Amino acid sequence: MADGSFEINPRNRVKRGHNRALYDEATVYGILDSHFLCHVSFEIEGQPHIIPTCHWREGNKLYWHGSSKSMMIRHLAAGKPAAVSVTHLDGLVLARSAFSTSVNYRSVICYGMPELVTDEAEFDRQMELFFEMLAPGRWPQLRPMTDQERKATGLLVMEIEDASAKVRSAPPGDAEEAEYPVWAGVVPFSTSQQSAQVAPEGERAPLNHGLMPEYDWNR
Repeated sequence: MADGSFEINPRNRVKRGHNRALYDEATVYGILDSHFLCHVSFEIEGQPHIIPTCHWREGNKLYWHGSSKSMMIRHLAAGKPAAVSVTHLDGLVLARSAFSTSVNYRSVICYGMPELVTDEAEFDRQMELFFEMLAPGRWPQLRPMTDQERKATGLLVMEIEDASAKVRSAPPGDAEEAEYPVWAGVVPFSTSQQSAQVAPEGERAPLNHGLMPEYDWNR
């Protein structure tokens, strides 16, 4: 990595639509940080796998957790490579032909070698960091994790070795066909946060903390 950008190499080079490719840290990190849903891909004995999970970032490191006995955690903790992707759908681009119809989006793919977080203090710090991103102020309100729950949770960390982003944010690219009698333009999409719904057991305490203030969502 140099000058705030990921070095372009055969692993992360965007080949199709390369004019939409971006390799700078600001774009890559911004896309990663604007949601907590990612997909982790890896290969076991020639069989590809892809698992959706929740992620968070600190510096140039990605974190995600899961069952300590899951295939993903056990395989990647053994020193195997992974690719992590995050994609946001921002709009449907309705052109004057099916061929030119597209979507506006922001996507990023990161590559690296995940490791298991084994230090208990770091495990606690990262779990609190994640919860502070989701719901600032909630972590100290929660029932503390039990030893059994810690044992059942595997936390992975991956230094981002390579990364690339790909972004489209434009109207239809068929202005030369503007006379064709069909509507053309962009229908924007966004993720929206809805009103909270109390658990069936009833409300025992007020919802008195923030909710996902850092994410790229409508309130």
